[in-house]
Amino acid sequence: MDVRSCGLPACPSLLVPCGPYCLSSGFLLPVITCLWCDPNRFTLSHPVLSVAIPTSPFSISLLLSVAERAFSLWSVQPSPEASHPAGHDKPRARKYKCGLPQPCPEQHLAFRVVSGAANVIGPKICLEDKMLMSSVKDNVGRGLNIALVNGVNGELLEARSFDMWAGDVNDLLKFIRPLHEGTLVFVASYDDPATKMNEETRKIFSELGSSNAKELAFRDSWVFVGAKGVQDKSPFEQHVKNSKSTNKYEGWPEALELEGCIPQRTVGAQ
Repeated sequence: MDVRSCGLPACPSLLVPCGPYCLSSGFLLPVITCLWCDPNRFTLSHPVLSVAIPTSPFSISLLLSVAERAFSLWSVQPSPEASHPAGHDKPRARKYKCGLPQPCPEQHLAFRVVSGAANVIGPKICLEDKMLMSSVKDNVGRGLNIALVNGVNGELLEARSFDMWAGDVNDLLKFIRPLHEGTLVFVASYDDPATKMNEETRKIFSELGSSNAKELAFRDSWVFVGAKGVQDKSPFEQHVKNSKSTNKYEGWPEALELEGCIPQRTVGAQ
């Protein structure tokens, strides 16, 4: 990542320049993202996203690396047709539902799940080009972020976050115990997904198709898509352990991204 002066003339009112700085990466060029700060917050400005981050023990380098990764993962565009901008010979890469590089087959649901980045930027869950959970929708939080979806028609049933550091695990159990056969379960971690997990919670996620729920630990990164009544383990799961030797951020592993196509359940299979 290249950090260099933006060369902007002055700071906005009530803001003090931290340079200012620019973020640029292969994902963002030629877009320029500037970092400004005041004594109480860092503000990352982007054409499609603005994030105010409370001041914390994070170093600026950590904030920049988290932001770079998050912006690269969050660049989901609505499914435009490929176009040829003036002065450019190469067409822009076409994006399909939820930013997938390929369209899903008929009777399949396109999805994209992104875990949180450290405890700075929240997760996202997209289904059929509809954002089910995100910081912009203000329905994500520390712990496990879970969206329940009708496996037949793809309609959102309910979406909630559960604090797995200081919350009550019984709230989570009440949410996932009574699932109906065929319900799709989308999960994205943020900060700490596992401290409050007990054996019953791990068992239920395993029955939903998870291969990693039994070993999930403090500050691991985890994204998962399962379903009630599955016979085999889900192919849609990623897990990275919190380890000082491999962590991308100071105290957290890298953010994870999961995308694909899920077969719709037929009505007769219910």
